[in-house]
Amino acid sequence: MSKPVAKAAQDKPVKDPTVALRLGVDRSSPVPLYFQLAQQLEAAIERGALTPGSLLGNEIELAGRLGLSRPTVRQAIQSLVDKGLLVRRRGVGTQVVHSQVKRPLELSSLYDDLEAAGQRPETRVLRNTVEPASAEVAAALGVAEGDAVHLVERLRLAHGEPMARLRNHLPTGLLDLDTERLEATGLYRLMRAAGLTLHSARQSVGARAATAQEGELLAEPAGAPLLTMRRTTFDDTGRAVEFGSHVYRAARYSFEFQLLVRP
Repeated sequence: MSKPVAKAAQDKPVKDPTVALRLGVDRSSPVPLYFQLAQQLEAAIERGALTPGSLLGNEIELAGRLGLSRPTVRQAIQSLVDKGLLVRRRGVGTQVVHSQVKRPLELSSLYDDLEAAGQRPETRVLRNTVEPASAEVAAALGVAEGDAVHLVERLRLAHGEPMARLRNHLPTGLLDLDTERLEATGLYRLMRAAGLTLHSARQSVGARAATAQEGELLAEPAGAPLLTMRRTTFDDTGRAVEFGSHVYRAARYSFEFQLLVRP
């Protein structure tokens, strides 16, 4: 006679990770209750207390624990779903995805910023070739239109998820742009290793809708919002050494500014 089969691991109750967060709301505050809860959950995701893949508990249980209504809890969770921090999966529940990357506006590379944020950067080289400089590229790099320039186009991922499409033009002969090395580390690291001192940059940030091709590449629907960045980087002699034209998933990426009052 066969022995009874043990229950599958998935039948075991999953502990709600929000129990350990000591969540709470201040009812005397003018800040809406749903927003207070959303801020606390977002902070927990950012600092790693709620890790990618974690399943949030039942909305009714969370509401009961905090003394909130279910619509208030649902609104808080939906606001984080809209930010791309949580995702609702049918038959699974509400799950934490990777936190949004907040990049300071300084002369750093996306690779370094992702690594510093613990996001495990990965690179796929889409194109690595020499081509004639367009009028825009020629003006940025200070070369004649039609002159040969090096083009490197890459897909940057974090935790295996697409984050950005990076397109860089550089003067030819500046450094060895081996595809294997480009997939192993960041472009700025290669430039510094080649003895280039990156001194300053001129940069503009914008936004537009994704084309169908960009959407397919970045796992977004056509028309999804993308952040754009154009940057010309100069070395310590004032020579333009790189012109970048990049697009980023707005749901997973943002730029941070520090603004000072002019005396």
